[in-house]
Amino acid sequence: MTQLGGIVFGVYAGSSDIRMHAADTLGPLEECIQVEGMRDPRNIVACLRDRQLYVADWRIDCIWRVSADDHSYVKWLPTESTTDKFDVESLSLTSTHLLVTSRRRSLRQYSTTDRQLMLVIQLPDYVKYVWHAVETARDTYVAGHEGTSYPHRQYAVSI
Repeated sequence: MTQLGGIVFGVYAGSSDIRMHAADTLGPLEECIQVEGMRDPRNIVACLRDRQLYVADWRIDCIWRVSADDHSYVKWLPTESTTDKFDVESLSLTSTHLLVTSRRRSLRQYSTTDRQLMLVIQLPDYVKYVWHAVETARDTYVAGHEGTSYPHRQYAVSI
């Protein structure tokens, strides 16, 4: 779920719809945004600057960019013309950067203005699974993950 203005947007596994709710009451709004081709959304974030929604589609490993205003959409990453293939677990957003948490133990930062890959952070081998990550205002990254340098199963947050 994410909020933009007075609307909360939610995605549901196995659905091609983005459902909308009033932010003050959480009551459902009658309309929803239908994204043809979206198969298994798992995460959604909203950009206040350009009023775009970014949706992680887990089954087809892509990110949809959806206008909160006119409900137009595009398969934003990966595009057909790029060789930058990745898998996607979760998303986080700053004003101009989209951070993609990958199941393959990496973080990928993209520019929201031109889709360019700006940075790839490969996490250490002891990290077994990355759940979520965020970029801080100080250009550092915080990741929640399974696996530490200790031999038994542990969960951690790393900077």
